[in-house]
Amino acid sequence: MYTTARNLLFRLPPERAHTVALAGLDAAAALHLTRLMGRRIDDPHTVLGLRFPNAVGLSAGLDKDGDHIAGLAGAGFGFLELGTVTPRPQPGNPAPRLFRLPEHEALINRLGFNNRGVDHLLDQISRTRVDVPIGVNIGKNRDTPLAHALEDYQHCLEAVYARADYVVVNLSSPNTPGLRSLQGGDELTGLIRPLLEIRNRLAAESGRRVPLLVKIAPDLDDEAIAGTVDILQECGIDGITATNTTTARDAIASHPLAGETGGLSGAPLTERATAVVRRVRQVAGPDLPIIAVGGIMTAADAVEKVQAGANLVQLYTGFIYHGPRLVHDAAAAIHAMRQ
Repeated sequence: MYTTARNLLFRLPPERAHTVALAGLDAAAALHLTRLMGRRIDDPHTVLGLRFPNAVGLSAGLDKDGDHIAGLAGAGFGFLELGTVTPRPQPGNPAPRLFRLPEHEALINRLGFNNRGVDHLLDQISRTRVDVPIGVNIGKNRDTPLAHALEDYQHCLEAVYARADYVVVNLSSPNTPGLRSLQGGDELTGLIRPLLEIRNRLAAESGRRVPLLVKIAPDLDDEAIAGTVDILQECGIDGITATNTTTARDAIASHPLAGETGGLSGAPLTERATAVVRRVRQVAGPDLPIIAVGGIMTAADAVEKVQAGANLVQLYTGFIYHGPRLVHDAAAAIHAMRQ
């Protein structure tokens, strides 16, 4: 059924198809028809001090504004990550900014943190009740200088703290100029250490400790990954999400759209994202929670990420190409692997 729907949706421009598909999920939830998408796999995982109904979550980027929480929860996910959200609303980059590469089961996006701002997201979360953890991915506004990035991240962290089950600091989008320069060295320490101090203050004030994670890029080499992980652990980070989209084009070099700027996701990212997860686990040791995202297009891909060291996995492009069936199959395969 989803294959037929996808074929129709793929006749629409990508952003229009995105809107129509999410509206369909919302309608199914409102009419209590989400059972038609299949039963959610019950395979509880305790990670980051949170209970996840299963190990397969929605990646940030698909529902930036939290407008589709109920519909997406009905698709079988064990958790949802909303955002990336910024302090102030922003339109993102000019269209066209999202491109399909069906031959490669891939997308290229240069959306640029298009969102309605953190206040809108909080309003949406407060209106919706779901039985899965909700993560919030936070970023900086495009027009905020890098020297003042901490102020934007602090604003978002303080704003979402009472509503989020965990928070992810996005330093790895390729579509906000200069953002990836914050992933290492003194820049990383100077951002993450103060954010953790703010989180600790908020935890003391509220009596509720919200885990803080950092999302890293797949384009770091092994040495850079090791340096980033070491800094994050020294700061006391609660977990790492690996990975964001890639700027590499080797796997699609012959495609007419290969020259489009932005982040590449989907099947061309599978192998590299898994390698980054494996390297993060090697450097971090056995205990640091890792959320794996990038190129999970099959249940076997999800299992491979867990075998590489991930505690949880997330879908984005795979969900667009394969729908709720992939959520079910991936969660079932991870459950079977654990038996």
